Amino acid sequence: MSESTTPQSMAPSEKKKTSILTKPVIEWALWDWGSAAFNAVATTFVFSVYLTSDGTFTDKGTASDYLSWGLFAAGIIIALLAPITGQRADRRGKGGLALTVFTILVVICLALMFFVAPAGPLGPRGGLFLGIALLGIGNIFFEFASVNYNAMLNHLSTKENMGRISGLGWGSGYVGGIVLLLILYVGLISPEVGWFGITHANGLHIRVSMVIAAAWMLLSALPLMLHPVKPRHIDEHHGEHETLWDSYRKLWSTVKSLAKESPHTLFFLAASAVFRDGLAGVFTFGAILAGTAFGFSSSEVIIFAIAANIVAGIATIAMGALDDIIGPKRLIVISLSCMVIAGMSVFFLHNGGKIIFWTFGLVLCVFVGPTQSASRSFLGRMIPEGREGEVFGLYATTGRAVSFLAPAMYGIFLTFGRNWTPAGADYTYWGILGIILILALGLVMTLFVHPAKAKLDSLK
Repeated sequence: MSESTTPQSMAPSEKKKTSILTKPVIEWALWDWGSAAFNAVATTFVFSVYLTSDGTFTDKGTASDYLSWGLFAAGIIIALLAPITGQRADRRGKGGLALTVFTILVVICLALMFFVAPAGPLGPRGGLFLGIALLGIGNIFFEFASVNYNAMLNHLSTKENMGRISGLGWGSGYVGGIVLLLILYVGLISPEVGWFGITHANGLHIRVSMVIAAAWMLLSALPLMLHPVKPRHIDEHHGEHETLWDSYRKLWSTVKSLAKESPHTLFFLAASAVFRDGLAGVFTFGAILAGTAFGFSSSEVIIFAIAANIVAGIATIAMGALDDIIGPKRLIVISLSCMVIAGMSVFFLHNGGKIIFWTFGLVLCVFVGPTQSASRSFLGRMIPEGREGEVFGLYATTGRAVSFLAPAMYGIFLTFGRNWTPAGADYTYWGILGIILILALGLVMTLFVHPAKAKLDSLK
């Protein structure tokens, strides 16, 4: 099968007759819509910017350092546990229960962010550490929830509509992000006195925003939590008391079989894990970079976030068709190449000010969603009947198993910047080099993947 070949079992006329807007798919996509409360508001555009704003808790450079290493620590925990959490839940047929538990834990972390205040009982430094802890713990639970959420994709779709359903999920997340950010911006963040008389004093407008984000995520996730997608295959021999060692042993058995029968599939899993972590880094640290290196205010960050989500949502939907025309690998390579060029432009032209970040930041956002969607599409087109849960479960977990890379590289390059930049000069723009390095590594690895050799028909 070539990378641009669509499944032979479905003719073009048949594709047009297949609607993906079923009740289970819509409920599944609503979870992605609600997840914007954590991705867009907490991790990217509001709470993380609040933590790293100059003078709020400490200076922006120190706050950025602490945050990057806090997320690095969370990434290590994800790397150790994410590869088995979804696998165990999927084998037991309890992915829906796991999704519910982890989603509720994320909502609790969001709600507790209300207590992160510079003039709170913990003091500025204690408040900063509390905020970083909640963000890190929330990231852990969010990734565990996402493992089970992504594992549901193959139970909802066929190879013929997997790309469209996956794209609908990504698109719903971007649209949800736009809507929620607009609500928060108009009602709380932009006005000096927002809804219900809420002011900016002691970060109250941000803290209340996090409570609203918690409610947003909970309400959006309820349909899927109440009607979880049922797995098509449940391992009847999983054992009732599977140990942690048993889980890792079974994971290793799957990896060994892929290495023997389809090494290019395994190599793609590794490559996609790397570049997907870079994609996560673009959004995680992009808003922080806007505030620290380019002087964006909280309101300007929100405006950029809205524009970024609009651009990303439109591009993801539009390039879904391009995926079918030129093939997912080519789309991934083109997208990553453009992102590397745009990121390097941000670094070398940073003295150009806000217009540089607006221009090349939006270029970066154009290609994030299509790369994510094409990555799932690439793997989905080659999984044989009966192996979907196993291979897609491995895909869903490996992506976050290396989630410590982007925070670590961002922090390392901040250290380089501090040492190589004249005293008193801003060095926070150096962080983007760490993210670009991760994207470039994923790009190079993807170039060596041969789709025809990654087909899994021969895998026993």
